[in-house]
Formats: sequence, structure tokens, C-alpha cells
Amino acid sequence: MTTINLPDADVPELSGTVNLADLEALGRSRLDRNALEYYASGANDEVTLRANREGFRAIRLRPRVLVDVSNVDTRSEVLGLPLACPVGIAPSAFHGLAHETAERGTARAAASAGSLMTLSTFSNTPIEDVAQDAAGRLWFQLYPSTDREASADLVRRAEAAGTRALVVTVDAPFVGRREPNERHRFALPPHLSVPNAGSREHLARMESGSGSQLVNYFQGLVDKAFTWADLAWLRSVTALPVVLKGILTAEDARLAAEHGAHVWVSNHGGRQLDTAVSSIEALPEVVEAVAGRVEVYLDGGVTRGTDVLGAVALGARCVFLGRAALWGLAAGGEAGVRRTLDLLQDELRLALALCGKQNIGQVGRDLVRL
Repeated sequence: MTTINLPDADVPELSGTVNLADLEALGRSRLDRNALEYYASGANDEVTLRANREGFRAIRLRPRVLVDVSNVDTRSEVLGLPLACPVGIAPSAFHGLAHETAERGTARAAASAGSLMTLSTFSNTPIEDVAQDAAGRLWFQLYPSTDREASADLVRRAEAAGTRALVVTVDAPFVGRREPNERHRFALPPHLSVPNAGSREHLARMESGSGSQLVNYFQGLVDKAFTWADLAWLRSVTALPVVLKGILTAEDARLAAEHGAHVWVSNHGGRQLDTAVSSIEALPEVVEAVAGRVEVYLDGGVTRGTDVLGAVALGARCVFLGRAALWGLAAGGEAGVRRTLDLLQDELRLALALCGKQNIGQVGRDLVRL
């Protein structure tokens, strides 16, 4: 096992965290209600939010023994980019709600850990600034806009900044109903902006006497008529690999592969369609449908190294952290995110060893029983 070495001298509480649940508790304690409800809430009754976690608890590992596991290797890669382990950071809006370093702190942690960050369209930091800290370990997430030229300009900015792939979120033509945000009228604090998605003044005009500011803003921004046919337009404005995030069925996975797009299995952290299938439940049929033609990723409910191992065994090339990274950021900025990634890598290394696997390449479907 390796020793976790973190720049956490200014955040002594981090040294007492031994798992992601500890980091979540610490992160939650440092957020105000506006930020906490935004990060934590799921859609409606939060059935899918809970199912994401419960789905991993249903996986049973089939360990092998009497294998030389004195040197276990967690390394992997996505789209040719080497990773220290198959864990990246999913796109999530408004990192500035968690910590003053916002997306730059997250990017620095991902880069130093040999991981990968996906930057949200709704980041509080410009693409170009985050790219400086990401050291070539950055993807960019896009919500297709009703203004095609604005979308094209955003994609060109991302490509020019050095992002390695374009992640198109396909499960959010409308924002799912997150009731705490509606009840308490979520709004972005005045000191934060959305430089990749419009002016602060425009966002401020979306504040109203009821509902979530984000929902009001989002409704007029995202192109609700964007279809499979429009992927051809997207490819005309970028040479970046395209990843479709939000796929949960074999039918859509096949279409993605036919269109040359990689597949990101996700239900948006349980924030869109409540009672939708959990990500880990959807993974096997998606992997079978693409039949190795494209890479497959997953987010939703990952909090343990055994979760990472189970997802890889079922065919995911990499898993991505949404809330878990935000809890780490809130707990201790860059050091908190780095600790999140390092704890998961250490847990994964131990799980591999105890399963009799020397490296990620040896992990396959025979390792799990559902």
C-alpha cells in the first residue's frame, strides 16, 4: 500500500478522514444551506439518487487466492490518456459554492493525482483558466444551446484551451425538479459568475419570486430539439472525440456507437428523471450493446474502491465522481479533492489485491456476481 501524501497542513481535519463518508461529513459541515441543497438534492422523491448507491451494494465480488499480489498496479487510460487509476471527476456546476479556489482547485487536484477533470458549462471559472491548472487532463462538458453559434464558439474555446474530449450531456432538455432548490429558491451568490454560459447580469435577471434561479436560466438556454441528427453539426465544429453523457439503455448506446460517440452511463446523479434505472444497473446492457466499438464510462453512487472495481468488472473504462469531489473540495479545497482521489485509489489497490488481481487489465466480468 502507498502512503497518502497531501498538502493538507492548512486543513488538519483532512488527516482524520479515512473514507469518502468522512470527507462528505466534513464538506457538508462547511456549506451554507443554499450550496448544500444544490449539491445534495435529487429529483422528486430521490428514489434514483438512493438507487445509485444501493446498486453497488448488490454487487458481490468473487475473489481468487494464492496469487502474487506483492505489486498491484491500478493504472488505466481513457481515450489514450494514462490515469493513475480508473477514476475521474464528473462535470458539476458551481464549484465556487464549495471553496474559493472553485474549479481551479479541483483541476489542480486531478492533475497532481494523475486523474482527469471534466469541466461543466456552468463552471464559475473560464475554460482557459481551468485548463492552465489541469495540465492536459481536462475534458469539457457541453449543454447544446439554442444559439448554435454560441455553442460552436464555446466548443472552439475548449479545443483551443487544450481539452481532450467534448462531453455532451444528453439527459437534460429540461431540469429535473429538485424540490429543496425550488422551495428555498436556489440562487448563485452575487460574487460568483458563469463565464462559459452567459453574463452575471443575465443570470441575475432570472431571479424571481419563486423557483430556482438555475431552472429559470436553463429553460431558455438549452436546445430541446437537439437530436441524433445534430451530432453531424457538432462534429463539423470540432475534431475532439465526442462522449454522450446520460445514456441508460442498450438502444441509445447502440445509436451512440453507430454515430462514433463514446458512452457515459449516467442518470445525472439522480437529479433528472426520478425512478430511472441506476447507473450500475444500466451498465451491463450498455456494455453489451456497444460491443467494444467505443469506450464506456459511468458516474453515480461511487464512494468506495470496491465500487470502482465492480464497475470496471462490468465493463466501464473509468468511473467519474460528482458529489464526492465536491464534498472533498468543500472539506479542504485542492487538498480535499486530492485526498478523495487518493483514498479511492488506495481502496481500489487493496480490493484488487484481495481479489487476486495484479492490475486493471485482469479485471473482467468473472469477478462479479449480481
